[in-house]
Amino acid sequence: MNLNEALTILSAMITPAVLIVASGSLILTTSQRLSRSVERVRTLSDQLRKLIMHPEESNWFEDEHNILVELIHYASRRSRLLQQSLTILYITLGTFVAISITIGILEFSGMQHTWVLTLLTVLGAGFLFYASILLIVESQIAFRAVNYEMNTVLNRVKRYKKSKAD
Repeated sequence: MNLNEALTILSAMITPAVLIVASGSLILTTSQRLSRSVERVRTLSDQLRKLIMHPEESNWFEDEHNILVELIHYASRRSRLLQQSLTILYITLGTFVAISITIGILEFSGMQHTWVLTLLTVLGAGFLFYASILLIVESQIAFRAVNYEMNTVLNRVKRYKKSKAD
């Protein structure tokens, strides 16, 4: 094997690197989102536990209880979706690494099984697409949760002002 052939093989093996880096970036950001979501569930659970243990400390026990339960529901759904996304992204990363390794094996062995590369590429792209859909759904849930929380606070302020006016 001469230098040109070796460079061609190395170039072909590095080509999936862009997709590997993209998958790695998505894994990192999704992992951070999951960490924040899990922390949110824990914080809300602690608030709910304190509310249940000391209902006399709240003027609006039922209201606060319902709000916390709803927010825990949103955060839990987000966490589950993020966990699924993370799993799919790890599979995607593994698939793109497998493509790189397969390119090297096929080039060195001289085999012409390009269908293997095509299959792995389609699988990797499909997994990446599926993970993207899961992340879009999770983002929509996060958006709805934030809107719910903001609307709840605004409604509470209105009720408070109304009760003070009466």
